[in-house]
Amino acid sequence: MSGLLVVVAGPSGVGKGTVLGGVMDVLDEAEKSVSATTREPRPDEREGVHYHFVEPDEFARLVAADAFLEHAQFAGHWYGTLRTAVAERLARGRVVILEIEVQGAAQVAERVPEALRIFLAPPDMDELRRRLAARGTEDDAQVEARLDRARVELAAADSFDHVVVNDQPDRAVAEVVELIERARRDRISRGASARLPEGSSGR
Repeated sequence: MSGLLVVVAGPSGVGKGTVLGGVMDVLDEAEKSVSATTREPRPDEREGVHYHFVEPDEFARLVAADAFLEHAQFAGHWYGTLRTAVAERLARGRVVILEIEVQGAAQVAERVPEALRIFLAPPDMDELRRRLAARGTEDDAQVEARLDRARVELAAADSFDHVVVNDQPDRAVAEVVELIERARRDRISRGASARLPEGSSGR
């Protein structure tokens, strides 16, 4: 079975983690790529499981070495997807899912145009505000800042291959799974293979 690179982006609070968790429960061959980040780990986060936590100087070195498939800054910290981890999984026929920012998704679209790009959108801004507030991790000003960023991100939704509205997680999971399966069938019918542009391993 051919490997497939899947990019999933969307505003903070839209439910990307919940939906992608459901997708991986359904698709045994799917797995999320673990990004590198310069931010500090949260209490419930583990190195190599949630993120690769690196110092800013190390992140800069990896950028200079062209070790990232994509990288972007968000909320004062850097995030990036290491090429080597993605390339190895694609070579084994896996569905590799990148949960990344819109800025990073644009970089992947340029470097790997055959990647499947899905934008996960909220039903409306009121529901997104409710979800952000319900997390209880940010004050009102921070929630409003995330909503402002969400409006910018939503404006980029049309540049993706598909927009999936997460009004009900089970329905959104089923739609994303169908999009992935359809893309894999199309790839097989065309005899295409997933390939990344050459770059440095960096690690």
